[in-house]
Amino acid sequence: MRVETASPPPQVAEALALLAAEMAQVDGVIAQRLSSEVALIDQIAHYIVHAGGKRMRPKLVLLFANALGFEGTARFELAAVVEFIHTATLLHDDVVDESSLRRGKPTANALFGNAASVLVGDFLYSRAFQMMVSVDRMRVLEVLAEATNVIAEGEVLQLMNMHDPDISVESYLRVIRFKTAKLFEASARLGAVLANATPEVEEACAAYGRALGTAFQLIDDVLDYEGDAHELGKNIGDDLREGKTTLPLLIAMERALPEQRALLRHAIEEGEQEKLQEIVGIVRSTGALESTREAARAEARHASDSLQSLPRNKWTESLLEFAIQSVERHS
Repeated sequence: MRVETASPPPQVAEALALLAAEMAQVDGVIAQRLSSEVALIDQIAHYIVHAGGKRMRPKLVLLFANALGFEGTARFELAAVVEFIHTATLLHDDVVDESSLRRGKPTANALFGNAASVLVGDFLYSRAFQMMVSVDRMRVLEVLAEATNVIAEGEVLQLMNMHDPDISVESYLRVIRFKTAKLFEASARLGAVLANATPEVEEACAAYGRALGTAFQLIDDVLDYEGDAHELGKNIGDDLREGKTTLPLLIAMERALPEQRALLRHAIEEGEQEKLQEIVGIVRSTGALESTREAARAEARHASDSLQSLPRNKWTESLLEFAIQSVERHS
């Protein structure tokens, strides 16, 4: 059942309208920085960047910068940087996962081939580092260099966990925090760095991003069993096909009857989808989806709690709204 969220308070609505205008400026930076004399780079980079998406990470850079009083144009540059890094990871992910659909459209690797997708992902990474150097802040380089390294470690950890029905919840959460939450954390931290915030405030911002990113991925894992392909923009059951043991599956295996558990284990090990409907039924009947949503809500509460040391203004109120939206979404 869908949860309809109330309209945001006037202060938040005002901030979100301003944020939309600032995101238009970020889009302008993205368009300018994507430019390349190599036609295939131009074509693929524009395709993936403009294929849609929530742009959560660049929004976090802007929201935290504004919340802490930074109004310089460097926030637009760094918002574009984190979107480029995120886009590069998507290009590489889709090759590794052999995905054919993302955001309701064919993946770049499905259209242009694996080699071109990997190399254009490399271009986006290197362009991102060119841009962060132009900001001329060593702390910015430290934050983003660490983030990209941790994300790469998360990718390898996930690869090691593929088709393993015996991974622990702790191992699963470690992959999330490395692979997904780390860039959320870095994005939030960058807003604080730009504003010359104290180390304590910077850490509070990072904690928000880390918890929000974890909540966001938990809901993505729920939607792999709950959504529909048109609304979600990817094929239902993709995680199972790829052999990813996510929290809904871990909870379902813990609660399922022995014969159901055997079916789930076999599906994870083989990455098969022949019995997808039966598997989805087991996951739903065990209450695993609602338990995963509740875990996401707990992370969202952690994110909200971390804002206590920040000034109270329309931007921090918007961040509270962001935390709610991250766990009550259905796409």
